Amino acid sequence: MKILVVEDELKIASYLYEGLTEQGCSVDVAHDGIDAQHLALEMDYDVIVLDQMLPGLDGLSVLRSLRAVKDTPVIMLTARDRVEDRVKGLQAGADDYLVKPFSFLELLARLQVLTRRSRRQDATQLRVGDLVIDLIARKAMRAGIRIDLTAKEFSLLTVLARHPGQILSKTAIAELVWGISYDTSANVVEVAIKRLRAKVDAPFHSGLLHTVRGMGYVLEERQGQ
Repeated sequence: MKILVVEDELKIASYLYEGLTEQGCSVDVAHDGIDAQHLALEMDYDVIVLDQMLPGLDGLSVLRSLRAVKDTPVIMLTARDRVEDRVKGLQAGADDYLVKPFSFLELLARLQVLTRRSRRQDATQLRVGDLVIDLIARKAMRAGIRIDLTAKEFSLLTVLARHPGQILSKTAIAELVWGISYDTSANVVEVAIKRLRAKVDAPFHSGLLHTVRGMGYVLEERQGQ
């Protein structure tokens, strides 16, 4: 089992790392929200243990960014025990919620349940028209032809494919893919879209990635092209 532990309290992080590795797990540790978001989006984990209160970027923000791209199981591990806090975590996309102080054996049991449940899920692909995105193999194909994408291009395409027919603004794309606030003076989103379109649309007879002037971008199949 490959696990990402996100915990800013060094003593707890070390305790979890040692306990999980003793159980034969492969464990990465992040101590702040920025590193957690990068690892969660760029790496593939069987499950993520995510603290809610983190420096840099809070756990709920990390979770929302992850949910726009991946379905990795997440258990929130936090000192916040109010019902409304648990509800917020679950609404943001958490699969489970465990309050500190906690039993390591209970945490381990919950992790095992989450990974078993995840393996039974069938939603491992996204489809828009003749475009197929394999979330497990992290590859994309259109009309049966493999599309070579960088990690960021794959993340961008996945974000768009998770919202087919929905216009995403540059601000939303910047936050979901790069974890940054969109700077109108920068053209990072436009450049990325241009490069992605050259790979996803240009070699084929019809376009899927469309610009909606003044609003953003949308991935959808349009009739009559």
